[in-house]
Amino acid sequence: MIKFENVGLRYGMGPEVLRDVSFSIPKQSFQFLTGPSGAGKTTLLRLLFMSLRPTRGLITIFDKDMATIKPEELPLLRRRVGVVFQDFRLLDHMTIYENVGLPLRVRGKEESSYQHDVLELLKWVGLGERIHALPPVLSGGEKQRVAIARALIDQPEILLADEPTGNVDTPMARRLLRLFLELNRLGTAVVIATHDLGLMDQVDARRMILSNGQLEIYE
Repeated sequence: MIKFENVGLRYGMGPEVLRDVSFSIPKQSFQFLTGPSGAGKTTLLRLLFMSLRPTRGLITIFDKDMATIKPEELPLLRRRVGVVFQDFRLLDHMTIYENVGLPLRVRGKEESSYQHDVLELLKWVGLGERIHALPPVLSGGEKQRVAIARALIDQPEILLADEPTGNVDTPMARRLLRLFLELNRLGTAVVIATHDLGLMDQVDARRMILSNGQLEIYE
């Protein structure tokens, strides 16, 4: 599904943030991305989401060379990827129900075709009673759960989650992990960036460890 070959990335004239990074993400795989703060995890996720291009090396995404992907192709490719950002990126003027359903609305689907799925997903993340709330009145943990529901609503081929349990308590973190595992069982490849060793210990999954811009993989 995705393959990195000797990828390097630098910002401007600074030192390389990522150096000689090589790995692949097979279909229906599950992996954790971890490492110390500043190691480059968010940068790597941005490369996976095609919001950055590498300084050198080859990235192949959905059988396309990132270097040759045209700007007009990017929206369609990104629809195949679900993303949970650390800053949530919710629309403050829309209810959480509307935020979660937005990816499907943008695709031109009728609300009647996705209303049930949005409501069920919000119930799963513990927000079934707050569907009319606006993001400004939510806590950080609640915003995190809305962002996760929005990323999952379209059943993406790959899910990229940047510290998805960082703002929730332990029981909710475990519940969200079960949701990610169920999504993976249904066919979605999952990449979770996290510092939470306890979370990683609950799943027998590949660990990709970034340190000083280089990647080590433990199957």
